[in-house]
Amino acid sequence: MATNTFISLLVRLKAELGLDSILNSSRDTKLLCLQRFVRLFAYGASTLILAAYLSSLGISDARIGLFMTLTLLGDVVISFGLTLFADGLGRRKTLAAGSALMSASGAVFALNGNYWVLVAASIFGVISPSGNEIGPFKAIEESTLAQLTPPSIRSDIFAWYTLLGSAGSACGIIISGWIVEELKSVNGWPEKRAYRMIFGVYTVLGIFKLVLSLMLSDACELMPAKEERHEDVELDTVEAEGLLSDDESDAGKASNQKPDATPATRKKSIWPSISPSSRSILIKLCLLFAVDCFASGLIPQSWVTYFFTRKFRLPEGQLGTLFFCTSIVASISNLVASSISKRIGLVKTMVFTHLPSAFFLTLIPLPNNVVLAMAFLFLRSSMANMDQAPRQAFIAAAVLPSERTAVMGVVNVVKTLSQSGGPVATGALAGAGKFWIAFLIAGILKMGYDLAMLKMFLGYKSREEYSDRGPTQPGGRRSTNEQA
Repeated sequence: MATNTFISLLVRLKAELGLDSILNSSRDTKLLCLQRFVRLFAYGASTLILAAYLSSLGISDARIGLFMTLTLLGDVVISFGLTLFADGLGRRKTLAAGSALMSASGAVFALNGNYWVLVAASIFGVISPSGNEIGPFKAIEESTLAQLTPPSIRSDIFAWYTLLGSAGSACGIIISGWIVEELKSVNGWPEKRAYRMIFGVYTVLGIFKLVLSLMLSDACELMPAKEERHEDVELDTVEAEGLLSDDESDAGKASNQKPDATPATRKKSIWPSISPSSRSILIKLCLLFAVDCFASGLIPQSWVTYFFTRKFRLPEGQLGTLFFCTSIVASISNLVASSISKRIGLVKTMVFTHLPSAFFLTLIPLPNNVVLAMAFLFLRSSMANMDQAPRQAFIAAAVLPSERTAVMGVVNVVKTLSQSGGPVATGALAGAGKFWIAFLIAGILKMGYDLAMLKMFLGYKSREEYSDRGPTQPGGRRSTNEQA
């Protein structure tokens, strides 16, 4: 009896964590998740030492902030160009090209110390100031995963995709920290040389990711027009409307009577097309994400590690261990988010987990005791990434399959562009001895974003949910008792 109960609990736990979903997923899905792990491993390794490396070259805090801003601005141009035409040129080719740029930028950082050469390498290559996603990869991978995955398990796949990214970043951070400390303390390397070794590893990881990109199959490319049109009919044409509110219901009915031509019915082109209903959702999301990402730009992980180094004099090994632990906590929380979203919905999960993390962010710089500051960092990290998988699933359900790469590319470009103003502002504050103000402003802006997201999207319902759960009130809203 006890054995049967234990087995049933294990089965239920597997279902809650989405283990069956990821284990039974396609080979391409696993390769995309592995690519994210490798990429975030490289980002985490470089981010831990990026600000310290630039400082070791004699670069001021203000110029370090300018470097991060220019890097993000350059990424906007490169990423937007690659993701805009990814479906037309080929997703695998675009991912491979991005990997080559990533490897090239790592090589420049490993071999050169000139400020403007490094700026050029970070702009035209792929260097992450925040340890988070940068470059064209995320939008293309998310669009491909959404295509490869049925809606019923999509949140599980995105949760594991996000978790593996966080785990990769965590592993990169701790290994980078202890390698640098070992090279400095045991081998007697100067810190500049030790930092450059990490960028050499970054270059090798870029090449490995290039190989993984070339291993993807034809199934990752945009679905042929005939197949995609069948999917729209199967969903009774409701997916074409994306997410609609009451105010948009009449327009939605009109579009059903006379549907807009979608990219699926046209001759294939490298130019993407986004339907009017998808554009409406896209504009709202971009405005909200712009606020959240400007706040994130004020406190990217490279600045946070630099803050702990400067205020508490933590060596690289201890610093790597600290951020390894916070990243692992963030990774585990992603699986919890997937389970929560199945019960209360995507929007509520995004807001109710992100809001407390924003509050704890404002508290991090206040204590003079390193243990208390670490406690606030851990509390923030435990919830900071729980909104990512629900947000990815939310966007994927809002638009047509043929629009996903372009829409996610636009969203990521807006997010990166919004982040770009943050680092230079933080650099100026750090140079003036007001580092703590950046944390305070970032936390307040993030809390405002959460409340606005709840206000604008609470009660919205994707057309995939409509198809799965049955009738709703007009315009795709749930009935009152379902919204509670």
